Amino acid sequence: MSPAIALAFLPLVVTLLVRYRHYFRLLVRMVLLRSLRDCLSGLRIEERAFSYVLTHALPGDPSHILTTLDHWSSHCEYLGHMGPVKGQILMRLVEEKAPACVLELGTHCGYSTLLIACALPPGGRLLTVEWDPRTAAVVEKLIRLAGFDEQQSHHPHLHSSEEVIPRLRTQYQLSRADLVLLAHRPRCYLRDLQLLEAHALLPAGAIVLADHVLFPGAPRFLQYAKNCGRYRCRLHHTGLPDFPAIKDGIAQLTYAGPG
Repeated sequence: MSPAIALAFLPLVVTLLVRYRHYFRLLVRMVLLRSLRDCLSGLRIEERAFSYVLTHALPGDPSHILTTLDHWSSHCEYLGHMGPVKGQILMRLVEEKAPACVLELGTHCGYSTLLIACALPPGGRLLTVEWDPRTAAVVEKLIRLAGFDEQQSHHPHLHSSEEVIPRLRTQYQLSRADLVLLAHRPRCYLRDLQLLEAHALLPAGAIVLADHVLFPGAPRFLQYAKNCGRYRCRLHHTGLPDFPAIKDGIAQLTYAGPG
């Protein structure tokens, strides 16, 4: 390519870099730097985050542990967690609904798990499904550090959601989920929602929350929820934690029944 042609494209390149600078920063922090640190440390990002929490957070103080995770994500490594804005939506709904049982699909660093455990009513049950054993081990330790024990709330299961959902009633004694958090892979949201419906695990009035429905996005899930006639849908518009210019959202579905 001649210098003249390269110079002709320079304004376009500069325009793209300026317009999409937030996405480039996210790419660098979430993919390039994370992959480098994974290789150098031999630890997953969730494990590095927990190591930071161990040395900086107050044991037995869930609020301080959550704040420490937020600080680590902002100042050390981008965690890609739910964050405080969506976290307030989740906690408010758990407190208002007072569910007897919450089903969480995908735990990541344990941030949302801890939020739910804090907001559960006395006697409430939290069942989490996480396919990766190293991630699940971090969440277990985080929950214990916050002062919760297994008898109080948290029941983790090491399987994929596709395997667990059909066995929830028979193997895990879960006959209904009053609130479901989808926080694993957006491409699996529609499949898992339909599995919950097929196995009659959603009572009328159940709430289904789905994170990251705008970025990276779950268009088929949203289309189904809006058009099937079984849900009242609300979309809470937010930005990504530490990247507010990148628009995201958390979908709130209220199940009306099989209808």
